[in-house]
Order: sequence, then C-alpha cells, then structure tokens
Amino acid sequence: MSTASPTSPAGPASAIRSHFGILSAYLRPLWPRVSLLAFLLLAGTGLQVVAPQLVRRVIDGAASGAGPQPLVAAAFLFLLVGLGNVLVSALRAYVGGDLGWRATNRLRADLTRHILALDLPFHEERGLGELLERIDADASALNGFLSTFALAVAGNALLLVGVLVVLSREQWWLGLGLAAFSAAMVVGLTRLRSLAAPHYRASRQANAAQMGFVAERVAGVEDIRTCGAVPYVMRRFRYVAVTAFQAGRRARVHGDLLGAVSSTLLKLGSLGALASGVYLHQTDAATIGTVYLIVHYAELLARPLRVLSSQADELQRTSAAADRIRELLAIAPAVRSGSARALPAGPLAVQVRDVSFRYGEGPLVLADVSFALRPGEVLGLLGRTGGGKSSMARLLFRFHDPTAGSITLGGVDVRQLSVEGLRRSVGLVTQDVQLFGASVRDNITLFDRQIPDSRVVEAIDSLSLRSWFERLSRGLDTILAPHGGRGAEGGGGVGLSAGEAQLLALTRVFLKDPGLVILDEASSRLDPATERLLERALDRLLSGRTAVIIAHRLSTIERADTVLILEDGRVREYGPRAALAGDAGSRLFSLLHSSAATVDEASSEAAGAAERQEAGEVDR
Repeated sequence: MSTASPTSPAGPASAIRSHFGILSAYLRPLWPRVSLLAFLLLAGTGLQVVAPQLVRRVIDGAASGAGPQPLVAAAFLFLLVGLGNVLVSALRAYVGGDLGWRATNRLRADLTRHILALDLPFHEERGLGELLERIDADASALNGFLSTFALAVAGNALLLVGVLVVLSREQWWLGLGLAAFSAAMVVGLTRLRSLAAPHYRASRQANAAQMGFVAERVAGVEDIRTCGAVPYVMRRFRYVAVTAFQAGRRARVHGDLLGAVSSTLLKLGSLGALASGVYLHQTDAATIGTVYLIVHYAELLARPLRVLSSQADELQRTSAAADRIRELLAIAPAVRSGSARALPAGPLAVQVRDVSFRYGEGPLVLADVSFALRPGEVLGLLGRTGGGKSSMARLLFRFHDPTAGSITLGGVDVRQLSVEGLRRSVGLVTQDVQLFGASVRDNITLFDRQIPDSRVVEAIDSLSLRSWFERLSRGLDTILAPHGGRGAEGGGGVGLSAGEAQLLALTRVFLKDPGLVILDEASSRLDPATERLLERALDRLLSGRTAVIIAHRLSTIERADTVLILEDGRVREYGPRAALAGDAGSRLFSLLHSSAATVDEASSEAAGAAERQEAGEVDR
C-alpha cells in the first residue's frame, strides 16, 4: 500500500472539500436531515444578528427618555430571541451529531467490507491494531469533523457574513476595514496551519503504531510468556509509547502556538472596533446604542475567526484521517472477480497446468506444478513443512492467483469465475477454525437464516456430534465462545476444543455441499477419540466429491486415489497411491516404511515400559 502523502491539502478550504468529498456519498441518502441542518444554521445566524439590534433599541430608548412600554417590548423580544437561539443551538447540535454518526457508521461498514475483501497479503502485512485504527478511530475523526468542526465553521461563516453586512450598513468604511482584517486573519491562520500539519500526521501514525503493537502482543501473550520475552516486549512497548508521546507533544505545542497567535490578533481587532466606536460617538456620528452595536458585532466577528483557530487542531487530525481512509479505499484486491458464471453441480474436475507461484517479490514457492483430478477422485498431497502444500490449497481456493500457469475447476479457468461463485463450490478446512461469539446455529450456517434447523441437526448427526449437542442446555441457540475465547455458558459462551471446532468446520462444509473439498492439515490437532469421529465424518463428506487432502500423517491419505509429493515447491512424485505404495523405489514407499518403523519402535517402547511397570508392581 502506498504510504501517507507527506503533504496535506494546501489550506483549510481544500481540506474541508477533501473531507466532504469522502462523506458526500454517505450524506446524499440523508438529504432530509442535511436540509434541516442547513435551515437550523440559517435560523441560528439570523437570531444572533437580530439580538444586538434589540439591545441597541433599549439603550437608545433609555438614553432618549422613551417610555417604559417600548423598552419592555424590546426586552421581551430580546428574551424570546435568546430562548429561540438556545433551542436552535440544541437542535443543531443534536441533528449534526445524529447526521455525523449515521454517515460515518455507513463509512465504517464500507471500510470493514472493503478490508474483508482484500487479499491475504494485505492482512499479513498489517496488524490488527492498525486496521482497527483505520476503521474506528479514523472514521470517528471524520464524525468529529462533520458534527463539530463543520457545524462550527459553517455556522460561524454565516455569522461572519451577516455581521459584515450589518456593519457595512452602519458605516461602510467600518465594514470594509473589518472585512479586510478578517481576510488577513484567514490568510494568517492558513499559513500558521502548515507549521502544525506534519506534526499531527506524525502523531496519528505513532498512535496507530502503538495500538498495533499492543494488539499483536496481547494476541500472542502465551507465546511471549513461554519464551520468556516479557522484558523484551516491555522495552519495545516503552519505545513505541515514548515515540507516540513525543509526537503528540510536538503536535500540541504547535497547535497551542497557533491558538495563542490567533487569540492575540483577535483581541487587537476588538480593540480597533472599540476605538472606532468611541471616535464615531465623539463626532456625533453614532449613538451609545450604535457604539454598543459596533463593539458587540466586533466580538461576534471575532468569534468565527476564534472558532476557526481553535478548530484548526481538529482539522489537522481529520486531514490525516481522511488521507488514510482515502488510501485504504484506493487499495484494490489483486484477485479480480471474473464473470458470474457458476460451476456445475456435483464433483468437480481439477486441472493444474504448469503452475508457479511466489508471494510478492519473494522466491518461487511453487514451480511448474501440474496434476489432474477426475470428478470424485481424492488426491493426497504430501511434503515437508514449507514445501508448498498450503500454498497450493490457497491457489485452489483462490486466495491468490498463480504467478504462471493455470488452474481449472469443472473445465472453467478460476480467473473467469466470480470469487463468490468459486467459494460456494469449494470447501476449505484448515488447522485453525474461526468461531464467532454467536449461537451454534449461526456458527454452523455462517448466519444464513435460510438454512432450516432440521438440516443443521442432520449434519450434526452425520458427524456423530449428537452427544455433544445434547449437552448444550439451549441446543442450537447456545452461545459459543469466540475463537480463542473463554467462559461458561451464559457468560463468555461455551468453549470448544480444537477437535470439536474442526468437526464443526466439517459440518459447515456438509451444509455448503461443495463439489471440491480441501482439507489442509485438518486432523493435525485432533486427539485420538476425535480423530476417529473425523474419520467417520470424512467417509461421508468425501463420498461423491472431489477432494484434496493435505497432511503430514500418512494415515490420513489412506483413502486417497492419487498421491502428489511436493519438495521445495516442485513435484517430487505423482501417481496412483496403490502403485506408488507398492513400488520399492518410490518416495511414498520409503515414507510409508519409515513411518511404520517409527510406529513399531514407539509401540515396543510403550510395551516395554508397561512390562517394567507391571514387574515393579509385582516386586512391591
């Protein structure tokens, strides 16, 4: 992914347009609320401009000796205007906040959907903390921009225009002078803003790195403790925490400097307005009420500029967030979905022709691999760790596309298929099974409400999970603990062992009814009792389906029709399992006999230990 741009938009106006450019697609469906918000902004501006006029009427009336009735009427109107302003301000804050959350929640959903659709290399290169920062914190920054900054700037910009118009009607040169002062302030704030921009981006990036570090280390806490790496992790944490603190401090210092300079300039503007009012009064060009009006409007004029200054910090933070969101949405998956053509029903033929594959710019992990499976045929895929077995499974499931060569399923090149259509016809079970903090029903059906409970129970029975299922007090409604979770039923959810989780994954495949089943070391973490259940389940699962079984255990491939052995990403041996097993010169023959010798040796040692233990008990 491309890194963050070293420069942000040239000025506040460009940044605001950039932020609204991201949010506009999410604001259009909410146009009634946007229209209501615009009306409230206009109403609030009008009430703030009208209120000082009523005060001037009271002051001038009292100075001229007017009767109490017009003064009381003006005061009453002033009270109504004040109450109306409070009500409009409250409604504006509510509507703005509601609009911001609705828009950015849709943005969060799209970001999550986009991230889930990206390729595995994207997820392998980025930590959980960084992705959470993108989805939640960056979207929250845009929510703050819309519900706080944008409202403040838009409302005060309208107020600025209204004040300048009214002051120009009083004294044209006064309105012109304050307009020039406001323009100079905007230019000055824009120049000062550029000083803080790099520091805010650095602070944002440092915070993301800190979150990513913590999330990854917490996820691997067992390995960290086992290896005795806690002191090292704490030293690294201190480094990333100090880096984030220093970056944040630099950003705050530059932001405070911007605020101090702008506040000083605003006070000078108010002082100039007061001096102008005194001059006009001394020359009989203005009444006391008019002097009050000029000074009050000058303060109102200072407020929009002060808000712009105080919100510059927020604008810097949201600029970095908007840049990061834009970069994320610009990332396209390398695996492109083809047409919506569906694969034929039933067992699929598999054809792998001269396939080579590498991860990124790394070395080849598969080189010129070719094999073919007839519909309903079972392939046993063997090889040492790192030999390319799991990479081949990922290519068949189209987590990646081959660097060279082609793969066809059911006579169709996988590149021509939609990703969703291919994965509906291919079932994959790996060592690690993802469980969700949801009901047993939802974990098996993957939240597909169209699958009836009868089919789910039938699949459970077919895998001999009835005894486990009957122990659940709420049946299919029982909540499971998420992957890696802990807790009891009614609290954190019912936990499953590694073996039960893999059996549940097989149940998912039953319901999916794919034409090709890929088992990637699916029995590597099973205890003997669960493995016996798995063997019975596999007999049913593989019946009438094409399958690729990847395993270290040779016993796992006894049901294979064909065997493919990979070494260093190349085909070492390929052929019918029975023929290779009976050929004394084959690699499979050597593996089978070395495995049998190992098993016999282990059995002899176990028998000897039992005999020694029995003899010891007799002696005692």
